Amino acid sequence: MSKQQIQIFDTTLRDGEQVPGCKLNTDQKIIIAQQLDLLGVDVIEAGFPISSPGDFKSVQAVSEVVQNATVCGLTRAVRKDIETAAEALKKAKKPRIHTGIGTSDSHIKHKFKSTRQEIIERAFEAVRYAKTFVEDVEFYAEDAGRTENEYLARVCEAAIKGGATVLNIPDTTGYCLPSEYGAKIKYLKENVKGIEKAILSCHCHNDLGLATANSIEGAIHGARQIECTINGIGERAGNTALEEVVMILKQHPYLDLHTNVQTQLLYETSQMVSKHMGIYTQPNKAIVGSNAFAHSSGIHQDGVIKNRETYEIIDPKSVGVTESAIVLTARSGRAALAYRARKVGYELTKLQLDEVYENFLNFADRKKEIADDDIHEIIETSNIFQELSA
Repeated sequence: MSKQQIQIFDTTLRDGEQVPGCKLNTDQKIIIAQQLDLLGVDVIEAGFPISSPGDFKSVQAVSEVVQNATVCGLTRAVRKDIETAAEALKKAKKPRIHTGIGTSDSHIKHKFKSTRQEIIERAFEAVRYAKTFVEDVEFYAEDAGRTENEYLARVCEAAIKGGATVLNIPDTTGYCLPSEYGAKIKYLKENVKGIEKAILSCHCHNDLGLATANSIEGAIHGARQIECTINGIGERAGNTALEEVVMILKQHPYLDLHTNVQTQLLYETSQMVSKHMGIYTQPNKAIVGSNAFAHSSGIHQDGVIKNRETYEIIDPKSVGVTESAIVLTARSGRAALAYRARKVGYELTKLQLDEVYENFLNFADRKKEIADDDIHEIIETSNIFQELSA
């Protein structure tokens, strides 16, 4: 059985940019969009055109430069929104309008002061109107995670009748458990009339730290698009992290799912987004954090030096990291010290290593981390230095 592709919908430039203080100008959006296109994502959500003149301009500019990916603009289920998005996307090689409306009882009652039937009608009309501008229309059912499944299926059926090519099922508040979200996708796959005409898409938020798990569970149960951001940035606690879902699918081939992402560019892309958005990526961030391939425990270091796969399930080079890092601290053992000493030009015998190691521990107790310059000092202040330099 051949693997099925999971389309990667990147919303770094739209949902990701909603992080307070992370506003990008048009030039920055162009740079990141070109990198995302090179990375191999299938869809780039470039912005929310009606939200501001700047966002309209950015969506226009991204549409002009992207060569391979579909370029998408977000709208509400409002005619003016849809018209504005269509205008911004005119020069895109593959344009997509992303329109939708809230479907949970909370949204229907408090946000729209409407009824379930009226929401179904608005969903249908929004998709049908968007379809008059572009062939590719994605519909989002905002707060689908808290929407009752039977009603959600009716909304999806209306969107398909309107011409939707993609159905976005957002866990907008990040509330679902993976089993619940997977069951929701499965229910829609099995109960929505005409579902074969559309792709189900996962759009998960990370309020409870479950965005990646929910997206993978959704893909396992029939979704064929995952919406995500570089470094998992986004509203509140963020979105599904692109680098995480891509590498999970790559490292678990038995799922028979794959993406077209060029994983060797993941670290480079992560660094670029972090730089332009001015947002710090936590060191222990999976895949792209500075500690993702760093080892400081003596037991781990010894295992990695002997065989990288002892403690690493991913080859650093596969995500664009040059090599694993052996970080010297007071927790490090002799094997790590000998390894790092060799890197800076010292080949120590076992007896020499034993003596240098005692000096190393004294240094390490005073410093959080031992640098290459410290290694020279440690060895040169040891009794064996004269022996080594003779």
